[in-house]
Formats: sequence, structure tokens, C-alpha cells
Amino acid sequence: MVETIYLHYPIQNLPTPERQVVTMGFFDGVHLGHQAVIRQAKATATRLGLPLAVLTYDPHPVIVFKTLTSPLHYLTPIDQKIAAFEALGVDRVYVMRFTSQLAQLPPQQFVDDVLMALQPAAVVAGFDHLYGSDEATANMQALPLYAADRFEVITVPAFEEAAQKVGSSGIRRALDAGDMTTVNRQLGRVHQTTGMVVHGEARGRELGFPTANIQTPELEWLPGIGIYAVGIQIAGTWYQGMASIGRNVTFGDARPITVEINILDFKQAIYGEAVTVAWHHYLRGEVKFTTVPDLIDQLKQDEQATRRYFETLNTR
Repeated sequence: MVETIYLHYPIQNLPTPERQVVTMGFFDGVHLGHQAVIRQAKATATRLGLPLAVLTYDPHPVIVFKTLTSPLHYLTPIDQKIAAFEALGVDRVYVMRFTSQLAQLPPQQFVDDVLMALQPAAVVAGFDHLYGSDEATANMQALPLYAADRFEVITVPAFEEAAQKVGSSGIRRALDAGDMTTVNRQLGRVHQTTGMVVHGEARGRELGFPTANIQTPELEWLPGIGIYAVGIQIAGTWYQGMASIGRNVTFGDARPITVEINILDFKQAIYGEAVTVAWHHYLRGEVKFTTVPDLIDQLKQDEQATRRYFETLNTR
């Protein structure tokens, strides 16, 4: 199991680690570009016969640099991020608290006080990684100067997919647009969120399509409003379903956004269960129907489309 160590600047009482390869970055999403950085770091660690450590940060640096105009969400909250690191062969994760004091460090002091405390034999990061607020002095091109031959510096170039740079910002925009094809391709996996099954208004049951209402943690990044083909994991077992993210506008305007999932061929009561939702495919946008029978007809079409999607997925 990956070792996780939480740090705060100034670093105190950290036992001197063994020499290791360190890769640094915020890594929200641990997408294909991030995976390329970590794989390069893993290859370097293997070459040197050393363990691999990740230096990442929490919370998001935007907390320090900007006034938030909307709730803060993550593609991968810290526990999901650590699990992704472990799957990529990382041995140790350092989670550094991102504070004003850390952000204001001159780059030389960051290297001397933070990186050197981790005993790096090599430091690996993406080409656009910054370790301070000044792009001109705290970029990867300048890192060898600050390293002063104390460790090897490896810069990983941009990762492109379909002639486009893969980046967390682009993935977030695609999520907001419901473009799960782009999201899942650039993540290198199906985007997942977690939650708990809670009571709702039971309208789905009245329509013949009972739904599990999912209370999603505030920090997790949901796709945009719409209807989706999803997988839902309950007590370790995956099921297929069709999910609605929306306001149920057929039953009134200005309603809160909810996440409701009709689980195919499933009849159990599951209130209180912790679930994971895998967002496979966007089916359609939210529509305000003039009559309940029209809504029921559309739900039947959505069910058929969901079944067809998973049948196609399973036969590829």
C-alpha cells in the first residue's frame, strides 16, 4: 500500500527519507498527461533502483491566488488521487498543504527547504509545472539552476491526444458540457464520482422508473445537466443504469439540481449505501415535458438507448 505523508511548510519533524525519485504536480484528474509524467518518473526510479515519490498539494492553489466565484470541485479529490498514484506504481505520496506561505517562497528556497527535504536523486515534472507564482523564475527550465547538481531534473513534454493538449482545464470544460467521450478518453478511464443513496421525492417510482437519489460530496466534479448511461457500484457490485443530473423541470422551475439513477433490472432498497458512479455516455439534455405521459415515453426511449449502449460496449 502506498505510504502517505502530510506536510505543512515549514517542514518539521520529517524523518530523513531514503534517496528517491520525486515527481511533483497538482495532478487533478491524473489524466493521460499526468500519467505520462508519472510513468517517466517510474522509469527513472527503476533505472536508479530507487523508490518513487509524488509531491502533490491540497487544497487547489486557486484557494490562495483567487476569490472563488463558484464552489470548489475536483476531478479527483485527494483520496481518489492517491489511489490513482498507487495504481501507477508510486511508493510514497507527500501531500503538501498549499498555503500563502508556501506560494510566496522564492524558487531557490522552495528547492532548498521543500525538495531537498525529500532527498531527491531526480525530480520529474511536466513542462508547465510551476513551484511558485512567478512563471519567469519558478519554471522547469530554471530548475537545474536551483538544483545546483544536487539532483537530476527531467522535464516531460506536453501530452497530446487527437492533436490537442491533454489538460485538467480542458477536461473540466468537457465535463461541464457533458462531453463524456472527450472526458473519458483524456482521463484514460471512465470518470467516477461517489455518493450516498438518500430519500428523494419518489416521483420516479410513481412513473414506473424508480430512482436512487445520490447525495454527491460537494468537492466532486459532476458532469453537466443531462441524461447519462452510467455504471453504479453498490456493495462491491457494478450495475447498469440511466442517470439524470438536473432540476426535474417538468415538475416546476428553479428546483435544486439532483442526481437520480434508475438502475436497470434492480429492485432492492439501498438507502444509506455508499456508491460509486461511472459516467459512461451522454444520452440527451434535460427537457421540460408538457405532459407526464410524454415524459414516460421519453424515459422508455432512454432505457432502450442505455441498454443499446452497454450492449455495444460489451461487444467491442
